[in-house]
Amino acid sequence: MEQSAATSEHTKELEKTVTELRSQLSHANKKIDEINDRLLIANDELTLKTLEVNELKEQLAAFKYRLFQRTAEKYLPGQPELFDSEESVQTPEEKEAQAEEPKTAVKRYERSKAGRKALPADLPRKEIIIDIPAEDKVCACGAKLVRIGEEVSERLQIIPAKIYIERTVRPKYACKVCEGSGDEDKPAVRIAPVPVTLIPHSIATPGMLSFVFTGKFCDHLPYYRQQAAFARQGIDVSRQDMSGWQEKVYEKLLPMESLMTSYLKTGPYIQMDETTCRVFGEPEREDTQKSYMWLARGGPVKHPVVIYRYYPTRGAPNIQDFITGYSGFLQTDGYEAYNTALSEHAKTNPEDHITHAGCLAHARRKFFDAAKVSSSKSKSADEAMKYIRDIYRKETELREQNPEPCAFVAARRKQIVPMLKTFHEWLLEKAQHVPPSLALGKAVNYTLGQWEHITAYIGCPDLTPDNNAGENAIRPFVLGRKNWLFSGSPDGARSSCMMYSLIESAKENGLNPQEYLRCVFERAPFCSSTDDWQKLMPWNIQIEPFVDRGGWIN
Repeated sequence: MEQSAATSEHTKELEKTVTELRSQLSHANKKIDEINDRLLIANDELTLKTLEVNELKEQLAAFKYRLFQRTAEKYLPGQPELFDSEESVQTPEEKEAQAEEPKTAVKRYERSKAGRKALPADLPRKEIIIDIPAEDKVCACGAKLVRIGEEVSERLQIIPAKIYIERTVRPKYACKVCEGSGDEDKPAVRIAPVPVTLIPHSIATPGMLSFVFTGKFCDHLPYYRQQAAFARQGIDVSRQDMSGWQEKVYEKLLPMESLMTSYLKTGPYIQMDETTCRVFGEPEREDTQKSYMWLARGGPVKHPVVIYRYYPTRGAPNIQDFITGYSGFLQTDGYEAYNTALSEHAKTNPEDHITHAGCLAHARRKFFDAAKVSSSKSKSADEAMKYIRDIYRKETELREQNPEPCAFVAARRKQIVPMLKTFHEWLLEKAQHVPPSLALGKAVNYTLGQWEHITAYIGCPDLTPDNNAGENAIRPFVLGRKNWLFSGSPDGARSSCMMYSLIESAKENGLNPQEYLRCVFERAPFCSSTDDWQKLMPWNIQIEPFVDRGGWIN
């Protein structure tokens, strides 16, 4: 009995011990679970902090790059960056792998001949002969020296712009015998009619107007600087006068604006871009608010037209004026307003068939920005730019080998499309591993989001993969904006658009802008029909040299 009681007591103690151990084990498991949860949270926080640190490093590298290095989009893969740390230097294995990469043949580069280039042969030349004295032309033996050759050197001489006053004289005639009573059908005092001019009662001639407008819109000289330049010549021409001339000329040339817009829609594609500007005096808007200068480049490929248009906003409705009544390709950057405008346009104008093409250069720019802020160990941005570089090289090669449009499009579909497909697969794979908040992730997602538009150019033989021609056309305004900063009124902004349109269209058609404007200003007062205005377009006009019809009086 005693043994049975002892066994029972021992069993109870064991059960109590087991219960306590189980309780301790359960408590320990809870602690472990809590620690694991905290560890997971810490790991998540560490991942977020690491990502944040990488983002800040990229921002810092971008700021340093902007301050201390070139801004040109020229990047050499494998070249160490200025701000790389020691750990970012290539390892021997990476160098060996890079050396084993397949080589791509590039077009041979021929360096231009060293030395000064020859001066233009069509410039007039004034000869200055520097001869030896007559006594030195006799030899010591008494014989006269014979000219056996010469040494010629050429230097460029510049005479300041020639400014003179064009004085128009209209003689008056009258009869002293009958004082006009003998011929009452005609006035008693007879005089030639006042010459028709672009701006009546103004001192500005077509030559002066073209000089002033070319100075501002082609050479980026604000009117206040031109006022100072005239003052150095002793001439008082205020910037208010020049601004007034600009608006009056715009009013006279308004018929050309609608004709250029209609001509824009006759080509296979239109390229568009927009940039900011500041315009004072806009109703219900602060002077500090941003306005926008829009650009469209299109028309026949051999004779394109460039149109500038001012709008207070960057909204999609502004695009409608350029695309209404047009069918073809519209090439732009990734700004969403173009998609919105085309969607709305398709609902209201189903007869217009417009294909939206994107810009591969914008995608490349994203990868270039990623490459300059990432470490050299990350080769993804370099790899993306290599895909794009190969596409451009193949485009150039195919265009040279296939001058016929149909043959070129067929070759492009056969060779470029597979290259684009490979690049697209690479982008999809990278999108699964690269954080979207980093520069490389942003570049990948942007390119994938624009992929349908980026590849739309394939079917148009006249289009290139990018919108660079449109961006180059708007660059003169961007350069000028740094000098004059703002437009004084909406009318001033609109008249500036006309001047830019004429000048940039003249450049696109191989004309001297100043000579073109002079001819337009000379002939515009005599235009009375659409056919007359058509003859002044850059692709139709016949440039005639300036003729000085007067005689010098001093």
